[in-house]
Amino acid sequence: MTRTITMSEELSTHGFWVFGYGSLMWNPGFEFVERVPARLEDYARSFCMWSIHHRGTPEEPGLVLALDAVAGQCCHGLAFRIGPEVAAKALEDLRERELVSSAYLERQETLHLEDGRTVEALAYVVDTAHEQYTGALSLDEQAEVIARATGGRGPNTEYLFSTAMHLAELGMEDPELTQLSEMVRHKCAT
Repeated sequence: MTRTITMSEELSTHGFWVFGYGSLMWNPGFEFVERVPARLEDYARSFCMWSIHHRGTPEEPGLVLALDAVAGQCCHGLAFRIGPEVAAKALEDLRERELVSSAYLERQETLHLEDGRTVEALAYVVDTAHEQYTGALSLDEQAEVIARATGGRGPNTEYLFSTAMHLAELGMEDPELTQLSEMVRHKCAT
């Protein structure tokens, strides 16, 4: 069941879980006390959001990954447990990073951890009504954008390559991201 988070004080007081499916996996930016492979049901990892801050600009947007609701799909990533002693700062930093343009919605979702536990976790999902939502772009369209875009956190290529590499290292290779990485490398080389 999806719920919007409104109890910042409760999260900050008791600590919380957060789901990483893109750059949070390899660059969380917060202290955590536990990191566990996890899956989120009925969402797909997708380059379906224009990036006008971190991996692109308003004049030349890049693409970033988002959780797009797709019944029957599942997204593999990492669940991070943030302890109460750093929870307030971590939540503030996450919101500053993930909600910079309001294209993500902060939700609490049920994660299935690799060790058999089920936890409630923050997840940042795309707002399909937001102007930064791209809908479904072909892999070739994605590759064209990613090969040329750069934003405040660096080249869009770095974001793609790092995410694909970390997924593979974790044993969660995403075949679409692997194929997209090859396409982007080819475009950058020519």
